[in-house]
Amino acid sequence: MQPETKQCQNCQKDFTIEPEDFSFYEKIKVPPPTWCPECRTIRRLLWRNERNWYHRKCDATGQSILSMYPADSPLKVYDNEYWKSDAWDPLEHGREYDFSKKFFVQFKKLFSDVPHPNLVQKNNVNSKYSNYTVNLKNCYFCAGCVTGEDNAYIFGGLLRIKNCLDLHQSPECEFCYELVDSQKSNHFFFGQSCEACVDSMLMYDCRNCTNCFGCVGLRGKNNCIFNTQYSKEEYAEKIEEYRNGSYSKLLEAKEKFEKLKLKTPRKYAIINKSVNVTGDDIMEAKNCKQCFNLRGNVEDCKYSFRVHDNSKDGQDAFIAWDKAEVFYEAVSISGQRIFFSAFIWGGFDVLYSYNCYDCNNIFGCIGLRNKSYCILNRQYTKEEYAKLTEKIIESMKKVGEYGEFFPTSDYPFCYNETLAQDYFPKSKEEILEKGYEWRESEEKKYEISIRTEEIPDNISDVPDSFTEEVIECAHRGKCNDQCATAFRLIDSEIKFYKKNKIPLPRLCPLCRHMERIKMKTPLRLWHRSCMCDKGNHGHEGKCSNEFETSYAPERPEIVYCESCYQKEVY
Repeated sequence: MQPETKQCQNCQKDFTIEPEDFSFYEKIKVPPPTWCPECRTIRRLLWRNERNWYHRKCDATGQSILSMYPADSPLKVYDNEYWKSDAWDPLEHGREYDFSKKFFVQFKKLFSDVPHPNLVQKNNVNSKYSNYTVNLKNCYFCAGCVTGEDNAYIFGGLLRIKNCLDLHQSPECEFCYELVDSQKSNHFFFGQSCEACVDSMLMYDCRNCTNCFGCVGLRGKNNCIFNTQYSKEEYAEKIEEYRNGSYSKLLEAKEKFEKLKLKTPRKYAIINKSVNVTGDDIMEAKNCKQCFNLRGNVEDCKYSFRVHDNSKDGQDAFIAWDKAEVFYEAVSISGQRIFFSAFIWGGFDVLYSYNCYDCNNIFGCIGLRNKSYCILNRQYTKEEYAKLTEKIIESMKKVGEYGEFFPTSDYPFCYNETLAQDYFPKSKEEILEKGYEWRESEEKKYEISIRTEEIPDNISDVPDSFTEEVIECAHRGKCNDQCATAFRLIDSEIKFYKKNKIPLPRLCPLCRHMERIKMKTPLRLWHRSCMCDKGNHGHEGKCSNEFETSYAPERPEIVYCESCYQKEVY
């Protein structure tokens, strides 16, 4: 079989379907995609509203709740605890399949009839302000986290974290602040793409470093400042100049740090302990192509983002974990043989379903728990299910529905409420032009008591009573980052800053999150050549090695191949 070039039905750009892709589609018995990989990724991200929450009433109890669905949403929304109870039965909303209507029309009607949980939480303690979280204790304003304690403002693919603030995709950390794509660190602040760093600050692409500041590309170093080695005594004396709790001094250090980052060569991608992979931010993976943020023995995946924990043999997934196996066009899933579905936690043989737990052999279902052989939330026998699903699939194929993910016009969120805006940001005009929806910010009903320029420069000058202040965000709402325009500090937050001599932030939590996202390279790959021209790296003149990288050609970073990078760093 030869590669085949197709035109994306959404963006009209050409994309290529490789022979191994055709083999995968044939194995799971689905037609090839009609959308390009990037448009498919955006389509999946549109299902995930992690951080935009609204006040509304529970449609079952009438009580005021916090919800990812706004009050003007046409959906029926229940408080999460009530939704998980036996007070209602999702099978009561079951209906017969109508072959005179398209499947997506019938699914949309079921979606509007079946109640949805306000926020997705499981086994949490004192962590009311969280979404898509499991096993949290004493956590505040967190989303996309599993197993954590005493954290705040933690977003995106995190597990086993404790006493941390403002982290993104940085698992197994303790007493850390402002980390991106880092892991297994302690007392580590302002770091990106680092591992096992302790008592350090302002670091990029460093591993196993202790007592370092403003460093790039170090391995197993101690007592370094801006990549300069000091003795233990010299470091202790000099570090006071930088780590003294002053915001203006931190800005000066960040400026110097950014210059060091640009002049220090970096590897074309952060890929460690992996074989035959392309993408970025990959740890312990094998035979994976065009993937991002893979962790923990992931195998044979493609066009996927955030796949973890021994998952394998899948394509086009956003969040798959806990030994997920054989999946396609999936959002936040665990289990086996999950296709064209979102938020399927456990189970197997699931097609075109949403928010179901530990179910198997279901088709077009919503909100089910521990059910089998159901279609549109109606119960069938095993034999009836097999015959009817086969007939439904054939009818969907005739009208071009089968093999496509849910239509973007039917999604429950606006573009700028979802992670699509995080990773593929667009202006309001661009979003509306593309046919997506845009949600205007709610009117703010608070009065700012502290302007940005009035925030004390040094954390030592901040009184404990600062928790009573409404602080202006430096963006003042003039950004595309869902800016809250103002924010308040919680007591544990101020204590954390004071203990670690970290100045107060000038941005609201949502804008701080987006600043971390902007530090990352995009979920795209470009074919490039190594930029190394050093003769002592085993080649004459400029290195001839080529690779796939998420660094666009016009970016200013110096990008090396694996071989030249190893010779430069180690």
